[in-house]
This record gives sequence, C-alpha cells and structure tokens, in this order.
Amino acid sequence: MICACQLTDPQNFADKQRRYPRVRAAFEEKDGPLRSLFAAQGIPYPPRKLFIRVFKQEKILEVWAFSTSDAVFKFVKHYPLCRTSGNLGPKRREGDLQIPEGFYYIDRFNPKSNFHLSLGINYPNQADRILGKKGELGGDIFIHGGCVTIGCVPITDEYIREVYWLAVQAKSNGHSKIPVHIFPTKLDEQTMERLKTTFPNDETLINFWKNLKIGYNWFEKSRELPNISVNRQGVYQFSDPSLE
Repeated sequence: MICACQLTDPQNFADKQRRYPRVRAAFEEKDGPLRSLFAAQGIPYPPRKLFIRVFKQEKILEVWAFSTSDAVFKFVKHYPLCRTSGNLGPKRREGDLQIPEGFYYIDRFNPKSNFHLSLGINYPNQADRILGKKGELGGDIFIHGGCVTIGCVPITDEYIREVYWLAVQAKSNGHSKIPVHIFPTKLDEQTMERLKTTFPNDETLINFWKNLKIGYNWFEKSRELPNISVNRQGVYQFSDPSLE
C-alpha cells in the first residue's frame, strides 16, 4: 500500500505526479470540473492552500480551499465516507480498528495505492504517542479510494481522484503540510451534551473531545486555522498565527 513519493521540488510536484497513470487520469477527468466548481464559488484555482475535515459519525469528508481575496478558507465540497470502522473515540493502539481523531496533516502521496490513490496522514502524531496505550500504536492511516477500511478513510475511487488531485496541486503550490482534522462528530454545544449523555462514565474521553472542540470552534468562528502544538500531557494547544 505504501509508495510514498518524496519529491523535494514543490513547483514540479504536480508534473511529476502526472507521470503516474492514475494521477494523469484524475487530472484529465477532474481538472475541468474542479476548475468550474472553484470559479462558481469564487475561489482561485488551482488551490494554494487546502484544508480537509473528517466527521466520523456523519460519515463525511469536507474540502476547503483558501480564498486570497477574502483571506479565509471557503467550503468547496463534501464527500461521503464509503465505510467506517471502530467506534467514536481516538485510535490508541494498533489493531483497534479505530479511525484516528485529532489534528493531522498529509505526509505522503501514493499514486500506486492498492486502493487506487491514497493520501497518508501523520498518525501517530505527538498527542497520539503521549496518550496511546503502551506498545505498537499502528500507522499507515490513509484517505483512499475503494470501500474497505480497518482504520482508514475510504471515499471510493471516483472521489479520491478529486481530493487527491486537489491535494497534489496545493502541494505543488507550496502547501507542504495540508491539514487534516478528524472529529468524532460536529462538535457544537448540542452535540457535546449528547456525547456527555452517551458516555457518562468516560471523563477521559469527554475531556479529549472538549480539547478537540477548541480547534473545531476556532475554525467554525473564523474560517482560519490556528497554530497547533501539543503539551507534555498530550493536550492540543491553539494559538493565533497572526500573533506569532
């Protein structure tokens, strides 16, 4: 499944990716419709910055792109998750079938995936390594094609062509770490109360989601992304990039 392309020249990344037949087919099939979609929504194309959000309970993946004229991210499109595995809650060990929850970024592109095309995320991140159970934490978590998962995010071959090609273009334009935020569900106030009712005896899990909610709220209110770090307890810390 792994065929990471470690290409150091971002300006040539899209050209080099198009040498692979599946990426070339994605470009030929999807570039025109995506260009029209971006134009209709007033977003520059190709995207200079991309942002991906995943909501496990709703089974959707959202794509956002940065609008230079508005200086915020604007919604592009959502894609249904073909299948999920595990339950609500983070991935804490290898083989638990959980889809991770937290704040990640795309760290590799696989144009020859067993699942058509795939985008790897940097699980386990620092928070996962601190909070995960002793032993192997697992890895190789991808957004990919097909409809099979034991912890990944499958969106079918049809839709991964679009998301993969958008990510290739963003990386080619210099966006080296495309953020991917994965949530159990949309963390509004009503949903948080429902989660507290559903998991009344799991204070650790609720506190984890409260931590995720800070990052969720930040983007919901501003359509901007915070700088994110992790403290020694594995808690995400958020700060305004304009103040740093």
